Amino acid sequence: MCQCCPPALGRRGVLLAAAVAPACFAAGPARAEALLMPRLRLTPSPGGPARVALTLDACSGRADLRVLGGLIRLGLPATVFVTARWLHANPDIVTLLRERSDLFALQNHGARHVPAVLGGGRIYGIPVAGTIEAVQAEVAGGADALRAIGAPSPAWFRGATALYSPAALAAIRAMGFRVAGFSLNGDDGASLPAARVATRIAAARDGDVVIAHTNHPERPSGPGVVDGVARLADRGVRLVWLDDGPSEEDETPARS
Repeated sequence: MCQCCPPALGRRGVLLAAAVAPACFAAGPARAEALLMPRLRLTPSPGGPARVALTLDACSGRADLRVLGGLIRLGLPATVFVTARWLHANPDIVTLLRERSDLFALQNHGARHVPAVLGGGRIYGIPVAGTIEAVQAEVAGGADALRAIGAPSPAWFRGATALYSPAALAAIRAMGFRVAGFSLNGDDGASLPAARVATRIAAARDGDVVIAHTNHPERPSGPGVVDGVARLADRGVRLVWLDDGPSEEDETPARS
């Protein structure tokens, strides 16, 4: 997530601050095209229970067992977007996730957590892919890593930072992947206090796709993810995977 801003300033804060501090958002030459942040929602099911999809990013570093263990305790599912780097660094957790495939669906977050952005510079301090070929390698490397651990071939891809060049989006889809946007940012890159995370997630509505993180056990956000989804379940909301039914997507410019 954002690596060039203080922990209290997450993705949304950076987007709002981009006009003031563009170097943090995209260091390097000006881009010819606006970046896109795809939005994704589940298609509402009239007459049925409200449904919400919890998606968790595991970008790099360690695993937050406060989140994963809490979901296991509650018996609530999540779609987990993992990088090859995270898989290699956390073999014991990978075994746990595979053993609990009834709760955790693993999807593609790329090989090395490289933004699917063309040109030069950095996004949130992370060097961008730069070329279509590098984007394709990032996507293919993440998928290969999932297959190597015995997971099903992924159908969804979410790029690092969730920002994309338009041509990169087209290339990813041409590889056969759906791009996993979101409609509700639960933790601003694991930068928020647990209470705020819980309040955000508990406010999810029918069809929302929530993004949160499970790779920052050193930050306070994790318990809020579990508290938030527990509140949803308590009010009768059904937690589902992204693959559990149709969904609707659109592409929102990240900035002008």
